Amino acid sequence: MILLLIAASTALATLIGGSFALRFRDKLHLILGFSAGAVAGVALFDLLPEAIRFGTPYHSASTVALFVAFGLFGYLILDRLILLHTHEEDEGIVNDSRGSFGALTLSAHSFLDGVAIGIGFQASVALGVVITAAVLTHDFSDGINTVSLVLRNGGTRKKAFHWLLVDAFAPVAGVASTLLFRIPDSLIGLVLAVFVGTFLYLSSSDLIPESHHRHPRALTTVMTLLGALLLYVVVHLAG
Repeated sequence: MILLLIAASTALATLIGGSFALRFRDKLHLILGFSAGAVAGVALFDLLPEAIRFGTPYHSASTVALFVAFGLFGYLILDRLILLHTHEEDEGIVNDSRGSFGALTLSAHSFLDGVAIGIGFQASVALGVVITAAVLTHDFSDGINTVSLVLRNGGTRKKAFHWLLVDAFAPVAGVASTLLFRIPDSLIGLVLAVFVGTFLYLSSSDLIPESHHRHPRALTTVMTLLGALLLYVVVHLAG
């Protein structure tokens, strides 16, 4: 029950992000910058140490590092070759179906976010809570990007809102799916290592460029550093 309530909070974060995009599209650079730092902070200060702690009793450190690389470069392949993200250079192309497909891929992101939360709680409650915090910041930006993709490619506000609902409830489905299986202790460290790579990619490829594209000011960079610092402090105090 607690897991599903946490999943519902991710849905709320996505809805809030999408609502901000519909109303305050030009005022989001600071929030996105902070989110980028927070997601990177979770990967470096919490997920990576936990991946090493859970993984090294069964695997070498180089194997754990290899799975971090699998997460980063595997997500790169999905993003560039399969998911066909709509990038800045395509903004002049108006294609309603492209906007819908982009929104669908972001919803797939959100489903995997939910899976990350569920697996985090399988490892430990503290790890699950920290991953949830990172996912909340990422899902906020996912809501923004979902609405932006649909509107930028000729979709209506109504259609953008419908896709926002899909994206909002995708992490709930992801968390629920982890209630149907349990990962063996010998594999938890490797799975966490994969999420280290994916979180680093999301921060460096999606959130940081998007925040600076919206408003390239020094304050945006400061917010990114503050996001990472806050996660370091939280993880340190929790530890």
